[in-house]
Amino acid sequence: MIVRTPTHAAALGTVLGVWAHPDDETYLSSGLMALARRAGNRVVCVTATRGEHGTDDPVRWPPERLARTRDHEIAAAMAVLGVAEHRFLAFEDGTLAAVDPARGATLVGELLAEVRPDTILSFGSDGMTGHPDHRAIAGWVAAACRRARDAGARIRLVQATTTARFAAEFADLHERFSVFGPGLPLRTADDDLAVRVDLDDELQDLKLAALRAQATQTGPLLAAVGEDRYRTWWREEAFVAAPFPATNHPVRHLVTTGAHR
Repeated sequence: MIVRTPTHAAALGTVLGVWAHPDDETYLSSGLMALARRAGNRVVCVTATRGEHGTDDPVRWPPERLARTRDHEIAAAMAVLGVAEHRFLAFEDGTLAAVDPARGATLVGELLAEVRPDTILSFGSDGMTGHPDHRAIAGWVAAACRRARDAGARIRLVQATTTARFAAEFADLHERFSVFGPGLPLRTADDDLAVRVDLDDELQDLKLAALRAQATQTGPLLAAVGEDRYRTWWREEAFVAAPFPATNHPVRHLVTTGAHR
Protein backbone atom coordinates (compact mmCIF):
# COMPACT_ATOMS: atom_id res chain seq x y z
CA MET A 1 0.00 0.00 0.00
CA ILE A 2 1.40 3.39 -1.05
CA VAL A 3 0.32 6.22 1.23
CA ARG A 4 0.73 9.69 -0.25
CA THR A 5 -0.75 11.91 2.47
CA PRO A 6 0.27 12.32 6.12
CA THR A 7 -3.21 11.35 7.30
CA HIS A 8 -2.47 7.72 6.43
CA ALA A 9 0.26 7.71 9.09
CA ALA A 10 -2.50 8.06 11.68
CA ALA A 11 -2.58 4.25 11.76
CA LEU A 12 0.69 4.35 13.69
CA GLY A 13 -1.04 5.88 16.70
CA THR A 14 1.23 7.24 19.41
CA VAL A 15 4.85 6.69 18.36
CA LEU A 16 7.77 6.13 20.74
CA GLY A 17 11.30 6.00 19.33
CA VAL A 18 14.09 4.61 21.51
CA TRP A 19 17.62 5.11 20.20
CA ALA A 20 21.22 5.15 21.42
CA HIS A 21 22.77 8.44 20.25
CA PRO A 22 21.57 11.81 19.01
CA ASP A 23 21.24 11.53 15.21
CA ASP A 24 20.22 7.82 15.20
CA GLU A 25 16.59 8.88 15.15
CA THR A 26 17.17 11.52 12.48
CA TYR A 27 18.92 9.20 10.05
CA LEU A 28 16.52 6.32 10.53
CA SER A 29 13.08 7.79 11.21
CA SER A 30 12.84 11.49 10.26
CA GLY A 31 10.23 10.92 7.59
CA LEU A 32 8.16 8.60 9.72
CA MET A 33 8.18 11.00 12.66
CA ALA A 34 7.32 13.99 10.47
CA LEU A 35 4.43 12.14 8.82
CA ALA A 36 3.09 11.02 12.18
CA ARG A 37 3.23 14.55 13.56
CA ARG A 38 1.49 15.92 10.47
CA ALA A 39 -1.23 13.35 11.07
CA GLY A 40 -1.68 14.77 14.57
CA ASN A 41 -0.11 11.78 16.32
CA ARG A 42 1.90 12.09 19.49
CA VAL A 43 5.60 11.32 18.90
CA VAL A 44 8.06 10.85 21.74
CA CYS A 45 11.76 10.39 21.01
CA VAL A 46 14.13 8.94 23.62
CA THR A 47 17.92 8.90 23.38
CA ALA A 48 19.93 6.76 25.79
CA THR A 49 23.15 8.82 25.68
CA ARG A 50 24.19 12.38 24.86
CA GLY A 51 26.78 11.14 22.35
CA GLU A 52 29.63 12.80 24.22
CA HIS A 53 32.33 10.55 22.76
CA GLY A 54 31.17 10.85 19.16
CA THR A 55 34.19 12.64 17.76
CA ASP A 56 37.56 12.00 16.16
CA ASP A 57 38.87 15.22 17.74
CA PRO A 58 38.49 14.96 21.53
CA VAL A 59 40.84 17.92 22.05
CA ARG A 60 38.45 20.25 20.26
CA TRP A 61 35.42 18.39 21.55
CA PRO A 62 35.96 17.21 25.14
CA PRO A 63 33.02 15.11 26.33
CA GLU A 64 31.11 17.73 28.29
CA ARG A 65 31.38 20.32 25.55
CA LEU A 66 30.31 17.85 22.89
CA ALA A 67 27.41 16.67 25.04
CA ARG A 68 26.17 20.23 25.52
CA THR A 69 26.46 20.93 21.82
CA ARG A 70 24.68 17.74 20.83
CA ASP A 71 21.87 18.59 23.26
CA HIS A 72 21.28 21.76 21.25
CA GLU A 73 21.66 19.93 17.96
CA ILE A 74 19.06 17.27 18.65
CA ALA A 75 16.65 19.88 20.00
CA ALA A 76 17.02 21.78 16.72
CA ALA A 77 16.53 18.60 14.67
CA MET A 78 13.37 17.70 16.59
CA ALA A 79 12.02 21.22 16.04
CA VAL A 80 12.53 20.82 12.29
CA LEU A 81 10.54 17.57 12.36
CA GLY A 82 7.78 18.94 14.59
CA VAL A 83 8.58 16.60 17.48
CA ALA A 84 8.02 18.38 20.79
CA GLU A 85 8.86 15.54 23.19
CA HIS A 86 12.46 14.41 23.46
CA ARG A 87 14.19 12.82 26.47
CA PHE A 88 17.60 11.47 27.44
CA LEU A 89 18.23 8.41 29.62
CA ALA A 90 21.62 9.85 30.68
CA PHE A 91 23.86 6.84 30.10
CA GLU A 92 27.46 7.41 29.06
CA ASP A 93 28.11 7.14 25.36
CA GLY A 94 29.76 3.85 24.45
CA THR A 95 28.83 2.00 27.65
CA LEU A 96 25.40 0.53 26.92
CA ALA A 97 26.66 -2.98 26.26
CA ALA A 98 28.01 -3.02 29.82
CA VAL A 99 24.67 -2.01 31.38
CA ASP A 100 22.69 -4.81 33.02
CA PRO A 101 20.10 -5.68 30.33
CA ALA A 102 17.45 -6.10 33.02
CA ARG A 103 18.03 -2.51 34.11
CA GLY A 104 17.77 -1.26 30.56
CA ALA A 105 14.57 -3.22 29.94
CA THR A 106 13.07 -1.86 33.16
CA LEU A 107 13.77 1.72 32.10
CA VAL A 108 12.19 1.13 28.71
CA GLY A 109 9.25 -0.58 30.42
CA GLU A 110 8.71 2.55 32.51
CA LEU A 111 8.61 4.59 29.30
CA LEU A 112 6.04 2.23 27.82
CA ALA A 113 3.87 2.54 30.91
CA GLU A 114 4.09 6.33 30.86
CA VAL A 115 3.79 7.06 27.13
CA ARG A 116 1.44 4.16 26.28
CA PRO A 117 2.63 4.00 22.66
CA ASP A 118 0.94 2.13 19.88
CA THR A 119 4.11 1.90 17.77
CA ILE A 120 7.70 1.67 19.02
CA LEU A 121 10.64 2.44 16.73
CA SER A 122 14.12 1.15 17.51
CA PHE A 123 17.00 -0.98 16.28
CA GLY A 124 16.88 -4.67 15.41
CA SER A 125 19.32 -7.13 16.93
CA ASP A 126 21.93 -6.18 14.30
CA GLY A 127 21.92 -2.61 15.61
CA MET A 128 21.65 -1.37 12.00
CA THR A 129 25.40 -0.66 11.78
CA GLY A 130 26.51 -3.28 14.32
CA HIS A 131 27.38 -0.64 16.95
CA PRO A 132 27.36 -2.23 20.46
CA ASP A 133 25.27 0.63 21.88
CA HIS A 134 22.68 0.12 19.16
CA ARG A 135 22.53 -3.61 19.77
CA ALA A 136 22.16 -3.10 23.51
CA ILE A 137 19.22 -0.74 22.99
CA ALA A 138 17.61 -3.29 20.68
CA GLY A 139 17.77 -5.89 23.44
CA TRP A 140 16.33 -3.58 26.08
CA VAL A 141 13.44 -2.50 23.88
CA ALA A 142 12.59 -6.00 22.70
CA ALA A 143 12.59 -7.35 26.26
CA ALA A 144 10.42 -4.49 27.54
CA CYS A 145 7.97 -4.88 24.66
CA ARG A 146 7.76 -8.62 25.16
CA ARG A 147 6.98 -8.10 28.84
CA ALA A 148 4.36 -5.45 28.06
CA ARG A 149 2.69 -7.62 25.44
CA ASP A 150 2.63 -10.58 27.83
CA ALA A 151 0.81 -8.28 30.25
CA GLY A 152 -1.79 -7.49 27.60
CA ALA A 153 -0.48 -4.25 26.07
CA ARG A 154 -1.50 -3.74 22.43
CA ILE A 155 1.76 -2.41 21.04
CA ARG A 156 3.84 -3.08 17.95
CA LEU A 157 7.61 -2.85 17.73
CA VAL A 158 9.16 -2.10 14.35
CA GLN A 159 12.91 -2.23 13.92
CA ALA A 160 15.03 -0.24 11.50
CA THR A 161 16.45 -2.21 8.61
CA THR A 162 17.84 -1.70 5.11
CA THR A 163 17.06 -3.11 1.69
CA ALA A 164 19.14 -4.63 -1.09
CA ARG A 165 18.34 -1.52 -3.12
CA PHE A 166 19.93 0.72 -0.49
CA ALA A 167 22.93 -1.56 -0.02
CA ALA A 168 23.68 -1.63 -3.75
CA GLU A 169 23.08 2.02 -4.58
CA PHE A 170 25.29 3.35 -1.80
CA ALA A 171 27.84 0.55 -1.46
CA ASP A 172 30.68 2.91 -2.37
CA LEU A 173 29.79 5.28 0.47
CA HIS A 174 29.37 2.47 2.97
CA GLU A 175 32.83 1.15 2.13
CA ARG A 176 34.49 4.56 1.92
CA PHE A 177 33.25 5.68 5.32
CA SER A 178 33.10 2.27 7.07
CA VAL A 179 29.48 2.87 8.00
CA PHE A 180 28.53 -0.77 8.63
CA GLY A 181 30.16 -3.64 10.46
CA PRO A 182 30.95 -7.04 8.91
CA GLY A 183 28.01 -8.62 7.10
CA LEU A 184 26.02 -5.40 7.13
CA PRO A 185 23.93 -3.63 5.98
CA LEU A 186 21.05 -6.04 5.89
CA ARG A 187 19.28 -6.66 2.61
CA THR A 188 15.67 -7.05 3.67
CA ALA A 189 13.20 -7.98 0.96
CA ASP A 190 10.34 -5.56 0.35
CA ASP A 191 7.82 -8.29 1.15
CA ASP A 192 9.35 -8.63 4.62
CA LEU A 193 9.00 -4.93 5.48
CA ALA A 194 6.39 -3.84 7.99
CA VAL A 195 6.76 -0.13 7.24
CA ARG A 196 8.55 1.68 4.47
CA VAL A 197 8.83 5.42 3.97
CA ASP A 198 10.14 6.81 0.68
CA LEU A 199 10.69 10.52 1.19
CA ASP A 200 9.43 12.81 -1.57
CA ASP A 201 11.39 15.96 -2.46
CA GLU A 202 9.87 18.06 0.30
CA LEU A 203 10.50 15.48 2.99
CA GLN A 204 14.04 14.89 1.74
CA ASP A 205 14.64 18.62 2.21
CA LEU A 206 13.11 18.45 5.68
CA LYS A 207 15.28 15.50 6.64
CA LEU A 208 18.38 17.21 5.26
CA ALA A 209 17.62 20.24 7.42
CA ALA A 210 17.23 18.03 10.49
CA LEU A 211 20.51 16.27 9.70
CA ARG A 212 22.27 19.59 9.13
CA ALA A 213 21.13 20.63 12.60
CA GLN A 214 23.37 17.87 14.01
CA ALA A 215 26.45 19.39 12.44
CA THR A 216 29.07 17.91 14.76
CA GLN A 217 28.14 14.51 13.33
CA THR A 218 26.90 15.26 9.84
CA GLY A 219 28.90 18.30 8.72
CA PRO A 220 32.12 16.56 7.64
CA LEU A 221 30.23 13.71 5.97
CA LEU A 222 27.98 16.11 4.11
CA ALA A 223 30.98 18.07 2.88
CA ALA A 224 32.76 14.91 1.74
CA VAL A 225 29.77 13.36 -0.05
CA GLY A 226 28.13 16.47 -1.47
CA GLU A 227 24.64 17.71 -0.75
CA ASP A 228 22.81 15.99 -3.62
CA ARG A 229 24.06 12.50 -2.87
CA TYR A 230 23.88 12.91 0.89
CA ARG A 231 20.26 14.08 0.54
CA THR A 232 19.25 10.95 -1.37
CA TRP A 233 21.38 8.53 0.68
CA TRP A 234 18.82 8.34 3.50
CA ARG A 235 15.62 8.93 1.52
CA GLU A 236 14.36 5.43 2.31
CA GLU A 237 13.33 4.44 5.83
CA ALA A 238 12.53 0.77 6.29
CA PHE A 239 11.33 -1.23 9.28
CA VAL A 240 10.56 -4.86 9.99
CA ALA A 241 8.14 -6.13 12.58
CA ALA A 242 9.83 -7.52 15.68
CA PRO A 243 9.62 -11.31 15.82
CA PHE A 244 6.68 -11.44 18.21
CA PRO A 245 3.28 -13.03 17.59
CA ALA A 246 1.06 -10.63 15.64
CA THR A 247 -0.84 -7.99 17.61
CA ASN A 248 -4.50 -7.22 17.08
CA HIS A 249 -3.56 -4.32 14.79
CA PRO A 250 -0.39 -5.19 12.93
CA VAL A 251 1.14 -2.78 10.42
CA ARG A 252 1.97 -4.79 7.31
CA HIS A 253 1.78 -1.98 4.81
CA LEU A 254 4.03 0.55 3.14
CA VAL A 255 3.86 4.05 4.57
CA THR A 256 5.28 6.25 1.84
CA THR A 257 5.22 9.67 0.29
CA GLY A 258 6.22 10.28 -3.30
CA ALA A 259 6.77 7.86 -6.11
CA HIS A 260 7.97 4.32 -5.52
CA ARG A 261 11.71 3.98 -6.06
